[in-house]
Amino acid sequence: MTKLIIILLSAVFINNYVLSRFLGICPFLGVSKKLDSATGMSLAVIFVMLLSTAVTWPIQYYLLNPNNLGYLQTIVFILVIAALVQLVEIVLKRYIPSLHQSLGVYLPLITTNCAVLGVTILNIDENYTFIEAMVNSLGSGLGFFLAMVMFSGVRSKIEGADVPESFKGLPVTLVAASITSLSFLGFGGVIENMFA
Repeated sequence: MTKLIIILLSAVFINNYVLSRFLGICPFLGVSKKLDSATGMSLAVIFVMLLSTAVTWPIQYYLLNPNNLGYLQTIVFILVIAALVQLVEIVLKRYIPSLHQSLGVYLPLITTNCAVLGVTILNIDENYTFIEAMVNSLGSGLGFFLAMVMFSGVRSKIEGADVPESFKGLPVTLVAASITSLSFLGFGGVIENMFA
C-alpha cells in the first residue's frame, strides 16, 4: 500500500509529465488559456490515460512479450490510444457538445499527446504490476490536471499584466511555464522521505 501511495504522489508532484518530464506540452500551452477548457481537457486525458493503460498493459504482457513481438510496442500502443481518443470524442460530441466545441482541435491531439503514450510505455519500462500501472496512470493524469489548472491561473494573471512588447504572447507564456516547472523541483525527495 505504501508503494502505491509513493507511486501516486510521485507521478503527481515529482515526475509530473508536463512540468518535469516535458511531455504533453502542446495541450498544456494550447488549452490552458481558460479554466473550463483546461479542466475538460485534463479530465479527458485522465480518462484516456487510465483506459489506455488498462488496455496496453495486458496487450504487452499477454500478447507481445509471449510472442516476442515487443518491437511492435510503440505502434500497437499508438493504435490503441488513437482508438480510445476517437471513443472519447464520440462520447463528448454526443453527451457534452459544449465541451467538445471548446476543446476544438485539441481533443484529437490527445492521440498525439506524448504524455499518454509516455505513461503507457513507462509503465512497462518500470515493470509495474497492473495495479501499480493503473495507480501511476491515475497519478500522471492528476499531475497533468494540476499543471493545466495551475497554469490556467498563471495565464489569466499574465493577460492582465503589463508585459514588455517583445515578451507578449508566446515568449511570456514560455517564461511563466518554466517558472511554474521550477516550482515542482522542490518536491524532489520529499515524498520518498515521508515514507522512509
